[in-house]
This record gives sequence, structure tokens and C-alpha cells, in this order.
Amino acid sequence: MKDTINWKIKPFKELSLHELYSLLKLRSIVFVVEQNCVYQDIDGKDEKALHLLGEYNNEIVAYARLFKGGDYFENASIGRVVIHPEARDKKFGHEMMQQAISGIESYFKETKITISAQLYLQKFYESHGFLKTSAVYLEDDIEHVEMKRE
Repeated sequence: MKDTINWKIKPFKELSLHELYSLLKLRSIVFVVEQNCVYQDIDGKDEKALHLLGEYNNEIVAYARLFKGGDYFENASIGRVVIHPEARDKKFGHEMMQQAISGIESYFKETKITISAQLYLQKFYESHGFLKTSAVYLEDDIEHVEMKRE
């Protein structure tokens, strides 16, 4: 039997305090602790974003921010893509990217998407139609590449 996850997309002002706390905790678990990266996660952009939340067993285990064109990159964009380490065996990442892409198309009526992808995930993003459009660069001391989906 396939594990199922409940997906929601919400603007910042509609997030409950519990949801906000949970998504910030998840981002901290992965981006700060697991990746051993000190960086400014609270960057002032959460209020502009739509928040894609994936709940499994009543816990947020998958998350991404969705931006309309001009709010992060020239094109619409997806960022802070994260799966809880204890849920990675469920393979929710591909489903999350499908939800993020369709969320951008339905909420923003945009199809061109730009992301700043961690280099080791390049093939994952390519499987969702993204193409590498930059040389490797460091973002918070982690190798990244810009990728676009037309």
C-alpha cells in the first residue's frame, strides 16, 4: 500500500501558528542541522510566498515555498524544498515537485520556473523538466546551480 500525504498550499497570513512553527522547525532540522549550514533562514520572503505543506501522520514532513515571477527570480520560483529525513524513504519528493509546479501554474498562471538547486539534486530536478542554466556557484557554502523549466 502506498503511503499518502496530504498537500495544502497557503499564503503566509493563512498559516496557523502550529503550521508556521512546524515548517520553520523542518527547515532548521535539514538546512541548519543536517547540512551543518549557518545561514539566515528567516529572510523576509516568507510573507510573499505561497507555502506548500505536505502532512503525513499529522506532521509536516514536506515543504516548499512558491513565488510568482518577480518576487525572487524574474520567473516564478520554488525554494526551500525539503523533506524530513525520517520521511525520505516514502519518496514524497517527486510528488512534492509535481504539487509545486502545478501550484505555480494554477495560482500564478505561470509556466516558466527558475530555481537555485543544490548541485547534488541536479538530476532530481532534471527529472521534473528543469535544465541547468548556470555554472556551479556557492550559496551558503553549498554548491548550487541555477535551473529553469520553460
